Amino acid sequence: MINIAVMGYGTVGSGVVEVIDTNGARIKQRIGDELNVKYVLDLKDFPDDPIQKKIVHDFETIINDDDIKIVVEVMGGIEPAYTFVKRCLKAGKSVATSNKALVAKHGAELLSIAKEKNINFLFEASVGGGIPIIRPLNSSLTADEIEEITGILNGTTNYMLTKMFYEGADYDTVLKEAQANGYAERNPEADVEGYDACRKIAILSSLISGQQVDFEDIYCEGITEITVEDMKYAKALGTTIKLLASSKRHGDHLHAIVAPCMLYPEHPLYNVNGVFNAIFVHGNVLGDAMFYGSGAGKLPTASAVVADVVDAAKHLNRNIMTMWKQEKLELEDKADAKRRFFIRMKGNVDEMLADIKYSFGEDVEIVHVDGLDGEFGLVTPVMMEGDYDTRAKGYKDQILHMIRMEG
Repeated sequence: MINIAVMGYGTVGSGVVEVIDTNGARIKQRIGDELNVKYVLDLKDFPDDPIQKKIVHDFETIINDDDIKIVVEVMGGIEPAYTFVKRCLKAGKSVATSNKALVAKHGAELLSIAKEKNINFLFEASVGGGIPIIRPLNSSLTADEIEEITGILNGTTNYMLTKMFYEGADYDTVLKEAQANGYAERNPEADVEGYDACRKIAILSSLISGQQVDFEDIYCEGITEITVEDMKYAKALGTTIKLLASSKRHGDHLHAIVAPCMLYPEHPLYNVNGVFNAIFVHGNVLGDAMFYGSGAGKLPTASAVVADVVDAAKHLNRNIMTMWKQEKLELEDKADAKRRFFIRMKGNVDEMLADIKYSFGEDVEIVHVDGLDGEFGLVTPVMMEGDYDTRAKGYKDQILHMIRMEG
């Protein structure tokens, strides 16, 4: 019997226990031994839940029990999760976590401790919920140089943008609906400002680069400025708008960004709608690959956590995770990235066209939408972000909004 402890009995923690109870026989077959939840650490009691007999309130109970070989951390946040996980690893207990904030900030250090102790620190559920992406990058794709990872990594914002695009609803309306349906928190800042997706792409960037990528260094833009008018222009252009988290290799440098982007139907992420997530990966040998599924939710996330527990149980005395150095990776300057830009601009296009072509290039594409008087849209040719910023300064009183374009 392999004894484990679960730290946190919220949505994901209760899901982990449920998955182990439901699929216990199958898990035993795959491990070759029975998995037993011995303790569940939580501040609260659950008198109406059978789990109550396993509830403990003192972390020391777990750390001092040599029978506990694997610890699941699903508390969230940095503290006390970081302190608890670090102590577990130093005590020789493998850890499986869904905590993206913890992995993004302390992943390199915790992986190093696990390697030193010949155990494992696993975090499949920290990116993409139930979508397998960490494990493929750690094993199946290790022969490749990963040149790009671009994903829709947040179900809340994807749900909101999908509703805005197909139903013509405004931002405030779809946010309230997302909250009512349980897709958005009462305080939705981490989702709608892009911070959640930013931490996830930082983890993936660290994994593919082999060095620490701090999420604070990644340019991050959320969806709070996306309007009904933007969606009308997107439709006129034959595109849709998605919040993308992207990490691309340019020579010896890595460029990472989180921002809304207009996508054409040929883009692999164009048809990813609702609360679903998807991750596009391009390797120099593999070519293109896509990972698609439920990016959040109790059981999808718990499934990924339990998969890590199974991996840890099968490799109790062998470290299996790819490391990344604690040495920080300097990202490519945002100004050096090349792309096209969609710009909504107020004014009379006939009066401004000659000046716009002089500023942004002769081959700008002008877009009109019926019913939107006194404004127009334009698509620039490919240019560096720094060049766009310089040219846009001359139109700061006319530009209503800018959205980057992919493809």
